[in-house]
Amino acid sequence: MSRDEKIGIIGSGLIGRSWAMLFAGVGYKVTLYDVLETQVSVALEDIKKQLLALEKDGMLRGTLTAEQQFKCIKGVNSLKECVQKAKHVQECIPENLELKIKVFKELDGLSGSNTVLCSSTSCIVPSKFTADLAHKANCIVAHPVNPPYYVSCVEVVPAPWTSKDTVSKTRALMKEIGQAPVTFSRELPGFGLNRIQYAILNECSNLVSDGVLSAEDVDTLMSEGLGMRYAWMGPLETAHLNAEGMMSYCERYGSTISSVSSTFNPPPTWSPNDSKALSKQCDKMVPLDQLQTRRQWRDARLAKLAKLKKEMKELE
Repeated sequence: MSRDEKIGIIGSGLIGRSWAMLFAGVGYKVTLYDVLETQVSVALEDIKKQLLALEKDGMLRGTLTAEQQFKCIKGVNSLKECVQKAKHVQECIPENLELKIKVFKELDGLSGSNTVLCSSTSCIVPSKFTADLAHKANCIVAHPVNPPYYVSCVEVVPAPWTSKDTVSKTRALMKEIGQAPVTFSRELPGFGLNRIQYAILNECSNLVSDGVLSAEDVDTLMSEGLGMRYAWMGPLETAHLNAEGMMSYCERYGSTISSVSSTFNPPPTWSPNDSKALSKQCDKMVPLDQLQTRRQWRDARLAKLAKLKKEMKELE
């Protein structure tokens, strides 16, 4: 059942809703706040709908029923009510540095000395919005992979002044709610996931822009090729298994990797003007008026994959 410990969530968008569901899944009391009060009501309705649907399909996470989980989540009208007496606050506002500085300054004045102040930012290093805070040792990033309810990886990124206790508490909390945290020794722009993702996107864009492959064929390379393996293991283990260990892989393929890599074009600018041709092909694959339908298609398959991975782990 629900516990006395409280989690505060700032921002009621898709990421905030997912966090609310994950924390409620193990019984935390969750307070959900948004500067737009009407959005909280919309979010609560959507959360209840999602939880009931997940329970019906046998894919509900956590230890409680959908109804019990929903009862753990409460909308509040003020930042103060959301934050006070919370053990952990998860910020889920837009990727805007000035806004994050403003919100974290407010959180700093409202939180207790032991409250972890955590951002869901995907790229902004925590030192940029926590430097002048009284409780800066309690500040950290826990960047989820979208959609976090179905994709469990979370990047735990400390600022230079984040305490070891804050790091360990954040990592432990992420594991407790069923996520898979990776912990950084120091902050780095883009963290890890986006740095790897951007490297992939850069070469994908270059292959399409150079007319070597269509956008559809590039995506097929990943979805029906690399992605099939990467759903179960990372690129390093993949390489390790493709030879007699990593040293053997480097001996066999190291010079080829170096030679091919030297032919890579510089990263594209990703400006709207330079991306028109790529965008046109992507629009053809999934027309803009079908994006939401396709997202639902994606989430349904990610849910099934998450369930399969859980079942396979239980057999190991």
